[in-house]
Amino acid sequence: MRVMAQMAMVMNLDKCIGCHTCSVTCKQAWTNRSGTEYVWFNNVETRPGQGYPRGYEDQETWKGGWALNRRGRLSLRAGGRFKKLLTIFSNPKLPSIHDYYEPWTYDYSTLTDAPAQQHTPVARPKSLLTGENMKVSWSANWDDDLGGSTDHGHRDVMLKNLGDKVKFEFEQTFMFYLPRICEHCLNPSCAASCPSGAIYKRTEDGIVLVDQDRCRGWRMCVSGCPYKKIYFNHRTGKAEKCTFCFPRVEVGIPTVCSETCVGRLRYIGLMLYDADRVLDAASVTEPHDLYRSQRDVFLDPNDPAVVRAAEQAGIPRDWIQAAQRSPVWALINTYEVALPLHPEYRTMPMVWYIPPLSPVVDIVRDTGHDAEDKGNLFAAIESLRIPVEYLAELFTAGDVAPVTGVLRKLAAMRSYMRDISMGDAPDESIAAAVGMTGSALQDMYRLLAIAKYDERYVIPPAHAEQAHSLEELATECSLDYEGGPGMGGSGPFGEGSGAPVPIAVENFQMLRDRQTSGSLTEPGDKRGRVNLLNWDGKGRPAGLFPPGGSAEDGSSGEKAP
Repeated sequence: MRVMAQMAMVMNLDKCIGCHTCSVTCKQAWTNRSGTEYVWFNNVETRPGQGYPRGYEDQETWKGGWALNRRGRLSLRAGGRFKKLLTIFSNPKLPSIHDYYEPWTYDYSTLTDAPAQQHTPVARPKSLLTGENMKVSWSANWDDDLGGSTDHGHRDVMLKNLGDKVKFEFEQTFMFYLPRICEHCLNPSCAASCPSGAIYKRTEDGIVLVDQDRCRGWRMCVSGCPYKKIYFNHRTGKAEKCTFCFPRVEVGIPTVCSETCVGRLRYIGLMLYDADRVLDAASVTEPHDLYRSQRDVFLDPNDPAVVRAAEQAGIPRDWIQAAQRSPVWALINTYEVALPLHPEYRTMPMVWYIPPLSPVVDIVRDTGHDAEDKGNLFAAIESLRIPVEYLAELFTAGDVAPVTGVLRKLAAMRSYMRDISMGDAPDESIAAAVGMTGSALQDMYRLLAIAKYDERYVIPPAHAEQAHSLEELATECSLDYEGGPGMGGSGPFGEGSGAPVPIAVENFQMLRDRQTSGSLTEPGDKRGRVNLLNWDGKGRPAGLFPPGGSAEDGSSGEKAP
């Protein structure tokens, strides 16, 4: 047994309202710079829908993830070393910019600078890649709320195994939101696909990162990732991906997407797993067994034998205690209500999901029946096959039984807690019907519904003795060192790697000048510019007041040179 630690996340899809706050804050923190205009480390998809990039789940086309070869061994779908060598200068399995979307802004100056005229001027969309006028036809959230589903909803890859069961007529369809980030897999195919060895998995916490020094821009990682969560920065010529906000995690605070989530649907915690069993778990023959085989890889942090092995492996004691309090462990292995996204890719993903009960509850309520009654809910789950089968295509490789079991537990929790809230005696038969006790349902309810901040995010900070190695790692990967990579400005890796200079709102001309200039502002103009977005709220921001004034009149008190 080789014990290792892994940071992991669980998202409760029943609580996602599709507001995209997580996407926007992630965008502002990590990819608000030239070269990454189309990049969304975090995005929220409406399901059914094509996703982002569209059709990314069609591995017959993109060849992402792993597959079993004729000898029953894991091999990359996109081919091994020899095939990569033959196609290294022309990778044929890449999504085009049209599969993502061509990023754009608007020529706002036509509204503000246009002379008086008979008709109202129009701010045309301008491509951020070519600068030409363009027609907006696709974006990262084009499927929002089933928008346009009658035209392109049938292209959802997950519907191919459901035949004609899913209809897109208003009164027959269903929908839910699916937030997505990098899965930080236990068996990452992106790392195995990289010819330069630039993608690596940190041994201390399992976060997958890109070494910007070693990356040569071959883009094999983009093909190899079945979730298409690695992107190519066309300005720097490097690959970039979600970093699990590791500078924040190292000091014990959650990721930006979790911190700003309106629905409080994300849970972050530490998992202990047996690294020696990962390969066997990912190599099981039957895809339906992949979900259970991955669960078997996780180790019980309360087991004394596991604790001893973890300590011998050098895992700090407070990390082991954090694993024992981990909400991720509780949701995956204690209550068994979280499921992995596309386990059939065999990458062993570490961002899991609690499937939504909402489609079931909504339909029961719309029929005029009590949507909290256990009999109504259980019957609806058994008879409402369309969403359950669709959810199974997403989370259990098509196996309906685990999904039905999760939905029954969520329904039981809802009915059991309804009785308590109404002042009635709790019905223990509800808990027994799903193989749980009443106290377990109450504990699960607390975690899913009313958990406090420290219960949802159990993140042990990095240790001082690890600081030197962490600092070395920080100088290698994307978006990590102080003032540095990926946060905007000019730096050692090009225009997008220097000091952070956020851009709030700018017109097309300003953005074009920023992208084509060597620096974000002309050197002679820097002293005269003030950007309050960079002010930390302490002291007086440099340049806000004219030089030579006094403190009494509110100026900086500095004299002009």
